[in-house]
Amino acid sequence: MSAPFVIAMPAKGRLQENAEAFFARAGLELVKPRGARNYRGTIANVPGIEVAYLSAAEITQLLAQGAVHFGVTGEDLLREMIPDVDAKIVFIDALGFGHANVVVAVPQAWIDVHSMADLDDVATEFRLRHDRKMRLATKYVNLTRAFFSAQGITDYRIVESTGATEGAPAAGTAELIVDITTTGTTLSANALKVIDDGLILRSQANLVAARTAGWGTAARETARLVLDRIAAQARARAFREVRTRFMRCDEALLAQAKMRFGVESPFGGPTSSGMVTLHCPPAQVHALASFLRDHGAENVAVADLGYVFSRENPLYTRLQAGLGD
Repeated sequence: MSAPFVIAMPAKGRLQENAEAFFARAGLELVKPRGARNYRGTIANVPGIEVAYLSAAEITQLLAQGAVHFGVTGEDLLREMIPDVDAKIVFIDALGFGHANVVVAVPQAWIDVHSMADLDDVATEFRLRHDRKMRLATKYVNLTRAFFSAQGITDYRIVESTGATEGAPAAGTAELIVDITTTGTTLSANALKVIDDGLILRSQANLVAARTAGWGTAARETARLVLDRIAAQARARAFREVRTRFMRCDEALLAQAKMRFGVESPFGGPTSSGMVTLHCPPAQVHALASFLRDHGAENVAVADLGYVFSRENPLYTRLQAGLGD
């Protein structure tokens, strides 16, 4: 029996809920046969897959080691914890949840500090005045060093944060911080502000693959199946199906619709009876319906799509390219 295809998933919290909902929408229902408290699961009706529920740090470590095939975790941890991450990880799909930014934040009292260039000036002045470098509290040591190096800022030293980083300046353990934020509310509550050009990384949850995992024939076929369903559901979300029938509908009219409304005709042009099926971006549905009625359509039916399976799977193509195929 071949080794299972392992997908590492967040073990708790909103990230787990969102990840499970994402997979469920693609027809990949995650189940725990031994009960909700168990840290191993499967995907219903898809044999050969093992789901490992882990902490974010564990997911990142196992991806780096090639001990799992796929993982769902934030880009911030991947880029912080894995040196030369793009050589070890294939970023397959950004999942649209778990959004947060890694940012540089300073006390609001620093009214003259708006940019990284201003911060560089303050850092130099601070060192000359106090005979020591400014302290910067963060859990993102590697991202911080790379960003500050690119900005040419050297007059600082990192104090690794083990608790609530945003409280470090008020506690007197650091002058500024690098931390992750979603709305900025917590930073403001601690009298901090984000530097205007101090965005280090826009992070969100990603579906990623470990380049060094076992990618035999069975694993690749399992990956293709999973990614085919995810890609089909993503494509379905991007369109609504529009159907109508009228004899004046021809290729010239469809060409106008494609140019003006971004529609696709997945099954070719109109039939001999004038029946036509179009896929239209949701925001353009009403405009397209009006256009079709203006040109002779009596009725235009619009429906949500569950899945749209295409011959080409951009997600699997991305995986193949990342694995060097």
